[in-house]
Amino acid sequence: MEPRKPKNIFVKGAVSASFIAESIQKHSSRHDIGGHSIFLGQVRADKVEGKTVSAIDYTTYEEMALEKMHEIREAIFAKYELTCMHVYHSLGKVAAGEICLFVFTSSAHRKPAIAACSELVERIKAELPVWGKEVFDNETYQWKENK
Repeated sequence: MEPRKPKNIFVKGAVSASFIAESIQKHSSRHDIGGHSIFLGQVRADKVEGKTVSAIDYTTYEEMALEKMHEIREAIFAKYELTCMHVYHSLGKVAAGEICLFVFTSSAHRKPAIAACSELVERIKAELPVWGKEVFDNETYQWKENK
């Protein structure tokens, strides 16, 4: 089997509901899949020192992040019997209530898909060099760890 190449996981702005729906729909033609697991990360309107978060502005060093994601991806594929794995992370401003992370794993059976999705999300949050600045109603920024 030929080694996989790094895939671009970044999307400008929020991950749309229609994009998520299309991604799921595309798998209906795959008859070797018996289970999918999906994680959706959504921006919260947290209260910080009396101010409400209206958005998060995500930034990264893309080349470094894509290499790290490739390492994580390969490790997860080696550990679990997956058919497919898709990861999409927002860059730029994402409003409270919008989706900023979409992780989608598929397998012949549900357990590997669920376990892989869970581990993948935890590794993305712990290892991927993506940063978010909280944007408040008055447009001031405060750094927020991507955890």
